[in-house]
Amino acid sequence: MNKINVGRAILGGLVTGLILNIGEFVLNTIVLGKDMAEFFKRCGFPTEPSSTFIVIAVLITFVLGIVIVFGYAAIRPRFGPGPKTAIIAAIFAWIGVYLYQNVIGLGLGIAPPRVVAISLSWGLVEYIIATLAGAALYKEA
Repeated sequence: MNKINVGRAILGGLVTGLILNIGEFVLNTIVLGKDMAEFFKRCGFPTEPSSTFIVIAVLITFVLGIVIVFGYAAIRPRFGPGPKTAIIAAIFAWIGVYLYQNVIGLGLGIAPPRVVAISLSWGLVEYIIATLAGAALYKEA
């Protein structure tokens, strides 16, 4: 079994993280902007996230992108290189990040069903596209 090409995994992960960051910006400011403002108001948060939050969110999303591509590299020997394996890695990440937290939010009554449905759909497409792009850059050493 080959070792993971760390440099290529990081490169692919940064591309994945970039696409995820762009997708999250569009989702949360354009697609769900009004819903997010109402949510923040209902929770007693400032209507606009602080610059500290934005920096943290962007950085952790880049880390997530790297983790996703490392996941792709790790499952690649079992499933083979290519889009099918990238989609599997994307779905693993989507379940662990999107599905989990949205279902919890829905169950707690924090997130309205409409927002959850839009978020889950958007996130699945976003994660697949981002992982396909990052995985395309990954090559074994």
